[in-house]
Amino acid sequence: MQKVNPRIPNPVDMHVGSRIRLRRQLMKMSQEKLGDELGVTFQQVQKYERGANRVGASRLYRLSRVLEVPVQFFFEDLADKPVVSGMAEGDQTPVVYNFIQSSDGVSLAEAFSRISDAKVRRRVLELVRTLAAEQDESAH
Repeated sequence: MQKVNPRIPNPVDMHVGSRIRLRRQLMKMSQEKLGDELGVTFQQVQKYERGANRVGASRLYRLSRVLEVPVQFFFEDLADKPVVSGMAEGDQTPVVYNFIQSSDGVSLAEAFSRISDAKVRRRVLELVRTLAAEQDESAH
């Protein structure tokens, strides 16, 4: 069994943190406001969002109430992804985390989340995948 480096955030904690950040940003809530609601500093919220600090069960429950989502929201898409996919050794930053770091990513996620029809959401996803594949082909 491979030893875990305690200085590298756990990929699950990073995923949960990225979901916290995504939902907070979609609600247009500051880290300071979220920290106030949780009884922690905004620096602690930053650490949660980076995955540097693990979110305990009671705090995760409180986060779900404050951010108005079910607890399972923080784990969505986790089972579908390998722990580390296509990333350099030592770089375990999830794609989702990088995505929500950009204003385009947040805007896209916000607009996409407003589409209630599952068929339309799947068609948008197919469009994005096709565009990405075309870009990949033209780069080679």
